[in-house]
Amino acid sequence: MDRSAELPEHDRVSVGRREFVGIVAACQAMAASSIDLMLPAFKRIRADFDLPADSSRVGWIITAFFLGSAVGQLIYGPLSDRYGRKPLLYVGLAIMMCSSAAAAVAPSLPAIFVLRAVWGFGAAAPRSLAIAMVRDRFSGEQMARTMGFVMATFMVVPVMAPSLGALLIRLGPWRIVFWVPFALAGLLALWLTRLPETLPIERRRGVGPRDMLGALRIVARTRATVAYGIAACCLFGTVAVFVGNLEVIVNDVYDYDTAFPFIFGGLGVVLAIGSLLSARVVVRVGLQRLVRWAATLFVSVNTLFLIVTLSTHGKPAFWLLCLFIGLMLLGISVLNANTNTAAMAPVPHVAGMAAAMLGATATAAGALLAAIVNAAFDNSVRPFAIGVFLFALIAAFCVLVLAPRTDQLSPVRSP
Repeated sequence: MDRSAELPEHDRVSVGRREFVGIVAACQAMAASSIDLMLPAFKRIRADFDLPADSSRVGWIITAFFLGSAVGQLIYGPLSDRYGRKPLLYVGLAIMMCSSAAAAVAPSLPAIFVLRAVWGFGAAAPRSLAIAMVRDRFSGEQMARTMGFVMATFMVVPVMAPSLGALLIRLGPWRIVFWVPFALAGLLALWLTRLPETLPIERRRGVGPRDMLGALRIVARTRATVAYGIAACCLFGTVAVFVGNLEVIVNDVYDYDTAFPFIFGGLGVVLAIGSLLSARVVVRVGLQRLVRWAATLFVSVNTLFLIVTLSTHGKPAFWLLCLFIGLMLLGISVLNANTNTAAMAPVPHVAGMAAAMLGATATAAGALLAAIVNAAFDNSVRPFAIGVFLFALIAAFCVLVLAPRTDQLSPVRSP
């Protein structure tokens, strides 16, 4: 196991492993809460700004956030390799708090869109640097185990946030969903005071053009990072397709609209359970073996799902749909944390740049892939099944064919 990534004991004593996992999970959850908390407010936003009831314009509240987040990750990651993780975390959280407060009092929808892009830019710091902090402190199966616990906590947020948002707008004006992330970011900033800097001074890099290009070259030329990074894009695309299509499939294809919150919540719990199981199993089984098993399961389930969907003219039995999606999400929950771990393993000396590239490409490419599948919806399950099958095929090819074996995953040398 690569012990070079672990910090000296005197740098780690002020916060235990469980609290560290909690802080990192909270960092990851900030972006999710800033997205899913908004969804129940769309109807009131349309009414307040005199938009048609079916207007898709409010969707830019989410799109603008994603755009800002993708750009922000590319900036925070490399800068954190030079200045450390904590200063950039505080900068990102400060930007989040200022932009969310401004959006809460913004007089127009275009102003909210702009502020949401800035908000996403700020949220990119905790989103991407959380992974870099885990890589700073752990390596190998211990990193995979930690990432599994982080992802299990993180998965609960998308499931709970819409319900919390709906409750909030029942209790007050819709703009309260902008104030809650403001308060959460402030609380996280206070919690971060307990966390020591995870990147020692001796491992920091310059931020000149030559240094940045060198770090980028290391990431781009590291076979494991590229292979697992592409797989992560497909996994993010699958989750985005699931989130974007499930409601319309449940409501329009199966007419189970009243049961949707319970279905969505139940499948979300599968994600969390899978992440917890992965965190416990990876140390015993080994990172590479578990990833390869999960990739095989993932592509097999999606292949069978596609066959069943096509043979039933795009409308398999509802229980079968739920079974396949549950198995699919189980595979994702195992793969998600472990592909990120395997991608980061060889590049501890440029962890910020690597986390930035992985996060930005997964966000951008995954959202694009999901948009293509969402646009192809034809009142059946076919586009969903075809899309997730193609994503699974590419992800499995990257894991099983392109990615190197365990003995090739040792850290690459910095030039």
